[in-house]
Amino acid sequence: MTQRAYRLEFRKEDVGFVLDRIRASSSCSLVGVGSVGKSNLIAHLMNPAVLSHYLGDEISRDVKLINADANMLAPLPEPASDALRAWSGYELLMHRLFMVFYPFELLSADEARQFYDIYQALQDGRNPLFATMGLRYFELALSYFLRKGIKIVLILDEFEEALRQLPIKFFQTLRGLRDTYKSQLCFLTFSRSPLPVLVDRFGLDPLLIEPFLELFNDSVRYIGPYNAQDALDMVANLSKRSAKPPADTIVQALLDTTGRFAGLIRAGWFALDQSPALAIGTPDELATLLCQRKSILLECETIWQSLNNSEQTVLRAVARLSPYTVNSDTEDAVAMLVQKRLLRVDRSKNSLFIEPPVFRVYLGTNGLGADVRG
Repeated sequence: MTQRAYRLEFRKEDVGFVLDRIRASSSCSLVGVGSVGKSNLIAHLMNPAVLSHYLGDEISRDVKLINADANMLAPLPEPASDALRAWSGYELLMHRLFMVFYPFELLSADEARQFYDIYQALQDGRNPLFATMGLRYFELALSYFLRKGIKIVLILDEFEEALRQLPIKFFQTLRGLRDTYKSQLCFLTFSRSPLPVLVDRFGLDPLLIEPFLELFNDSVRYIGPYNAQDALDMVANLSKRSAKPPADTIVQALLDTTGRFAGLIRAGWFALDQSPALAIGTPDELATLLCQRKSILLECETIWQSLNNSEQTVLRAVARLSPYTVNSDTEDAVAMLVQKRLLRVDRSKNSLFIEPPVFRVYLGTNGLGADVRG
């Protein structure tokens, strides 16, 4: 399937950060709320032209990004043993490795046949050891490309789901693989909360998973809304589908109201395309009108559901719908929400403001996370 191409400078701050880490063979954790445009960023990072633009032709030729979305983990019978759950992780990584390198032009005919045999063996349920041998099969398959000098970046997308479904032993083995192939293997995680927060939320033993988390200690990046140019480019692309593209003033009103969050821009643009008069007025007035549209409510709900309990508690308090208690949890939540561009601090007034305007209106008028999907 053909992916939509973006300008090479799309998300340049974020892409530059990630590829600097990859150049140094370091792992990286990306954190962002729902509706921030994560899928677009992943697609952009995997574009060979983008790698060449940032890393240069010589380096980029030997870099391969493998996207392993945890939502694609194979379904397992219940109850499943830890060995079988770990196997499902290796199976996903192996399958994505197969898809990225097929038709194996880097390998000789004999190597390609051997790789395919390993791929088949990993999935051969007739072998009573197939689950417990998953790591060995995956490492052996990986080695065919590492021996060619390829640097492999495993993108662990929907990392919350990976933590939910895979045993800690799986992540310990990933750390072991990283230690073995230090200069040629690194990881990129995408999640809605920082990794230590997720470990606490899922009740995992921090001492057991700490070796894996250590890989990301110095490389955490919060993915925020689009910058001004990326947002304008998105609207321009959406406008190609319109018989009468919106005026610049309407476009600016849309970007101000949505805070340049990708999902909100898309939903807001379709609402304006159907009713251009909605854009008349201030961002708050437009936000009130847009919050009558189900598509906008669904995007706001996506953002709301991607937040943890402490963050939701803080937003309720800032919206003056519940009392605010200052403690370490709420202070950490405030800092996190500022990073995610959902809170703005006015130090001169010692006040907090919810951003963007459409999300602020949603929180005040739609039950703070009430289900709007019916």
